[in-house]
Amino acid sequence: MVLEEIWGIVTLLATIWVIYDVLTNNRRLSTMMKIIWVVAALLFGVLGAIAYYFIGKKR
Repeated sequence: MVLEEIWGIVTLLATIWVIYDVLTNNRRLSTMMKIIWVVAALLFGVLGAIAYYFIGKKR
């Protein structure tokens, strides 16, 4: 039970981080790519955040 709650919090934080980063820090992305990353974060949670970190995040 506790592990599920922790996983839910981690997923929520990862999703919020991706949405925040896409909308504020990653201004080079087109509007369509921003929408795709936000939807991926909402649908896939931590996996979407990992994909964004390695693929979508501009360094």
